[in-house]
Amino acid sequence: MAITKDTANTPTNLESAKIYSKQDLDTADRYLFSGGEAVAFTHSAPDKTSGNEDAAALVPLDEYSGVLIVADGVGGSPGGSQASALAVETLLHRITHVTGERSLRETILDGIEAANQTVLNLGTGAATTLAVIEIQRNALRPYHVGDSLILLTGQRGKVKLQNVPHSPTGYAVESGLMDETDAIHHEERSVVSNVVGDADMRIEIGPTTKISPRDTLLIASDGLADNLYVDEIIHTIRTGPLPRVGEALIETSHQRMRNPGDRPSHPDDLTFILFRPTPANFN
Repeated sequence: MAITKDTANTPTNLESAKIYSKQDLDTADRYLFSGGEAVAFTHSAPDKTSGNEDAAALVPLDEYSGVLIVADGVGGSPGGSQASALAVETLLHRITHVTGERSLRETILDGIEAANQTVLNLGTGAATTLAVIEIQRNALRPYHVGDSLILLTGQRGKVKLQNVPHSPTGYAVESGLMDETDAIHHEERSVVSNVVGDADMRIEIGPTTKISPRDTLLIASDGLADNLYVDEIIHTIRTGPLPRVGEALIETSHQRMRNPGDRPSHPDDLTFILFRPTPANFN
């Protein structure tokens, strides 16, 4: 699989929603998106034959606002790829067909609830995680169900926003009962305690957070967080051209997946979206 790309190429101006489902990209896609630049990538785990169970979407709403979505079909459940695709498509439909005076926040929440019901209606036990970012000019708001990663970091590596995974190990790390090294190697690392496709699903809404010029936002399936420590991710994404950042994440993740050792190594589908605002749009 080729992972290098001409980082000098001109990004595509994304004028309508772009959805990824059951796809394997050879290289990351690059877009002008909502007052900034976005890089998106999705690929199934190395040597996997059953297909990519992740899905994602970039939804531009106007020049300075949009929505980013990543869904990770739960492995071990029947129809993980179907669940992730349905969740993204259902949420996308709600966002792009909003009417009246409903806020984007209300629309996203309704869309996630609708996605949950749609997956439940399959009646197969299928499930997926769902991570969503609402961008409105110089601010963002996160929503998530499950253990996909949401991370916002400044150019110097200061973490401005990071979600808590809905998992036993995620809660243990957050409460100080377990450190990240133990968690990433724990036998229950892949256990998720909150999913789309469950009658008891709950939506966690994060705080509205200001995003500054040169900040970097990452939203990713656990194919990334299960193979890189958070400090490694921050060091990789905080600076440098965004396409090159994406290449580094792909290369390191797939090296770890293929070569178990002292470093984290968990073969899994890998999907991420990077976003960085353009400084000129803050003037």
